[in-house]
Amino acid sequence: MSVPVIAIRPEPGCTATVERASKGGLAIAPWPLFEVRPLAWDPPPRERIDGLLLGSANAPRHAGPGLAAFRGKPAYAVGRETAAAAEAAGLRVAAVGRSGLQALLDTLRPPLTLLRLAGEERVALRRPLGVVLETRVAYRSVAVPMPEAMAEELRGGAVVLLHSAAAARHLGAECDRLGIPRSAFAVAALGPRIAEAAGGGWRDCRAAPEPRDAALLALAHDMCHDLPPG
Repeated sequence: MSVPVIAIRPEPGCTATVERASKGGLAIAPWPLFEVRPLAWDPPPRERIDGLLLGSANAPRHAGPGLAAFRGKPAYAVGRETAAAAEAAGLRVAAVGRSGLQALLDTLRPPLTLLRLAGEERVALRRPLGVVLETRVAYRSVAVPMPEAMAEELRGGAVVLLHSAAAARHLGAECDRLGIPRSAFAVAALGPRIAEAAGGGWRDCRAAPEPRDAALLALAHDMCHDLPPG
């Protein structure tokens, strides 16, 4: 018998992960431990911007009316989910990354001035020569307390999906607050940076080979069968 798999990312991403996993025969329990809230931001002049750099689907989802000024500009999305959200917001997707935002940025041809729409917590980027980044913070992820029912599930053994460094840190803090031993369950991270943010003490901690939900779900599938319940 395999251990349960739990997703803690905010909606609508949590439901998207559950549905994607279900198509592959993997059942996931959704326990969102974050709420995404939009923030007011000041759009730069349209004529100054050559394109948009998007590191999360939450950016186009929560950017609000300020995004309308940049319709028709090319959007560079970190992954397919972000690209889909950008298209839904009326943007024209010019490129979709597969190995993280820095790798995508490094493929773009300068000179370029890009509007980076991001959350309060974001990955630091190394700006290539000839590329100017104008960053605007369009949303924040607010952590919420872990429900006791989820805590009980963790105590019995599980694999928790970590989609961000913030999720890794919040999960650890909630385990400490509720007295849940980290050794009781395992974590599967979307990438090495997130696994590093999770720290140590878990029953197991592994990083997906590439920062895509499909790769993370494949990893979780293997882990939940590798780890016996309890």
